[in-house]
Amino acid sequence: MQMPKVNPYVALAIGVASVSFSAILVKLATAPSGIIAFYRLLFTVLLMLPVFLVKYRHELKFIKKKDWLYSIAAGVFLAFHFILWFESLNYTSVASSTVLVTLQPLFAFAGAYLFFKERFSMKAILSGIIAIAGSLVISWGDLRISGMALWGDILSLIACALVTGYLLFGQNVRKRISSITYTFVVYAISAITLFFYVIFKGEALGPYPASDWLYFVLLAIFPTLLGHSLFNWSLKWLSTSTLSMGILLEPVGATILAYFILDEPILWTQVLGGTIILGGLMMFLKDEKKSKVHKEAKVSV
Repeated sequence: MQMPKVNPYVALAIGVASVSFSAILVKLATAPSGIIAFYRLLFTVLLMLPVFLVKYRHELKFIKKKDWLYSIAAGVFLAFHFILWFESLNYTSVASSTVLVTLQPLFAFAGAYLFFKERFSMKAILSGIIAIAGSLVISWGDLRISGMALWGDILSLIACALVTGYLLFGQNVRKRISSITYTFVVYAISAITLFFYVIFKGEALGPYPASDWLYFVLLAIFPTLLGHSLFNWSLKWLSTSTLSMGILLEPVGATILAYFILDEPILWTQVLGGTIILGGLMMFLKDEKKSKVHKEAKVSV
């Protein structure tokens, strides 16, 4: 496989920094969760449309039936991930919600093993457990002061399972079609799903305050176009489990942003948990890189 011009790990880091703004912008918006999710994806698709039509629309005829099915599944999973995660932010803090929604290794390890027969070393599994433990330390401290957080936590966990499914389906499809085409197709499917959802729920498409429209556009540009699109691009070179471990850094960035923008306090448990997450992440990425080099050496021999 030809190596990319941009280091996939650098792209992953930029993506994580971008998605860290997501929870903040959702908290600032006043519209219902489904509406926020719908306009986030709609504006993303509209921003991508000119580039897609000019350079990539011809690739649609090369997408096979299996890839269409996987892309539809990924789009629906992504839509309901956004709905449930945005809703969770109405009940719990940014720290707790982002921590629980990024517990993806727990689901990614199981999903990759069951559906794609991936194998992991004991060191990789241990590093995943360490990172998850760090997330739970943050969550434990936050839950102690938030009696209304239980429902939000449940929604976050379901949203976590859904986004892991979205990534697993994407990992399979991205090996055969370009990043732009895959991203555009999945986002369009997700936007259509969200449109029917808000219509079914009877939620008004407008009017909303001018500030909300600004937040919708910012959600489309930063967390989605820079964040999730970079994740989709990275899937060609990085595994779902590596991506999920990287996304564990999102709670750290989101918690810091929430402190400055939303005046949410930073607890000692959040600092401790964030440190544990970083330790587990570095341990995992080092093992993943070592394993990849070993596999390439065996192939070359």
